[in-house]
Amino acid sequence: MSYVLYKDQIMKQDEVVISQEDRGYQLGDGVYEVVKVYDGQFFTAKEHIDRLYASADKISLVIPYTKDVLHKLLHDLVEKNELGTGHVYFQVTRGVAPRNHIFPEPAVEAILTANVTENPRPKANFENGVRVIVAEDIRWSRCDIKSISLLGAVMLKQQAHAAGCYEAILHRDGVVTECSSSNVLAIKDGVLYTHPANNLILNGITRQVILQCANEIGLPIKEEAFRVEDIAMMDELIVSSTTSEVTPIVEVDGNKVNGGIVGEWTRKLQQAFNAKVEAL
Repeated sequence: MSYVLYKDQIMKQDEVVISQEDRGYQLGDGVYEVVKVYDGQFFTAKEHIDRLYASADKISLVIPYTKDVLHKLLHDLVEKNELGTGHVYFQVTRGVAPRNHIFPEPAVEAILTANVTENPRPKANFENGVRVIVAEDIRWSRCDIKSISLLGAVMLKQQAHAAGCYEAILHRDGVVTECSSSNVLAIKDGVLYTHPANNLILNGITRQVILQCANEIGLPIKEEAFRVEDIAMMDELIVSSTTSEVTPIVEVDGNKVNGGIVGEWTRKLQQAFNAKVEAL
């Protein structure tokens, strides 16, 4: 029997009841995070929790726990489930109130829920790389908020899946932003390119770790957007996220990247990332 977190209580999964009038259920009114766990140890938990509170602030949502209390609750949940390697999903909705687009007045209690999933690192993807498609970015313009309202991203991810691919590289009017559920980074002539961390992308925690790794291995960084037509000229492409880590892209819309071979800089970034995981 797996255990989940409901508000500030750890309970058996089948004991939790979510109200039909929870604004997360009816309106997608909430924010979420996913934190990786390696051998029972959190990786970048502080950064994820900080971003959860930042997302909540942007939508005027008050989380009824301090960051330290939330961290302890998530830690206890991992221990209760005896989670080895996997991830913790946690979300906060604006709470239970009669359905109305307007925020409840007075405010109601925000609802925290969390669960864990055991899953191994996708090492075959790290080694061999993945295939992706290119698609128009149809999501809203506040991608910096990690909202539970994910229908646009779901549709794009499904489009990639239907094409037999791992991800979709997204663009707005030809300018590459990110992927449906991850960031995208490119390397050309020994320089790492990634879209600036503004409202059009989520500033991924793994993206931030990769930028740290790039500095450590002497790979110059340019946080500037590139265009769809530039993709074919890139030496290396990377998908990054909490679960994807540093995943090489070896094919885009049926066209090989670097002849389908994972590039040297990507390998160096993987090694630097692994060193941080092993240091936990």
